[in-house]
Amino acid sequence: MSKIRFLLAGILLLGLTAAAVRAAQPLSGEGGNANLDVMLDALRANRKAMVAVNLGLTDDEAAKFWPVYDRYQKELNPIGDRLVQLIQDYTANYRDLSNDKATKLVEDYLGAEADRVKVRRSYVEEFAKVIPGRKVARFYQIENKIDAVIRFDLASKIPVIEEPSGAASK
Repeated sequence: MSKIRFLLAGILLLGLTAAAVRAAQPLSGEGGNANLDVMLDALRANRKAMVAVNLGLTDDEAAKFWPVYDRYQKELNPIGDRLVQLIQDYTANYRDLSNDKATKLVEDYLGAEADRVKVRRSYVEEFAKVIPGRKVARFYQIENKIDAVIRFDLASKIPVIEEPSGAASK
């Protein structure tokens, strides 16, 4: 039963990530930014629902866990927003990126990922204070599975930089 719930939730999330990727493509005007904000809010709400369905918290654990989780997500959200901005910048410019711009995008991406890891690591002890260690591990497994689905979907949608025609192969 648990695998079925996770699979169904994963399918729902995958559908939302496809929409989020479309929303992450270059947007113009305030309407585009508003659509992106709505899509990000939906993705974040569904992430919380997936955690709720799959973590198996008791009422007492839930009362203690969700305030920590909300703080955790509040710290992660700006990092996710940075990643969305990077994707928007990249998809708008990938056909004619200069070497300097490409290097800057890589550095910015790695910086955001490092910040994400810092936040995730900093919350292990906080989660361990409110739920048992096995549930902390399960929570991080659920988070990793959600991230893997999102990354897989993004990887299939984000184009790879092509070498300019006539460039020498090494």
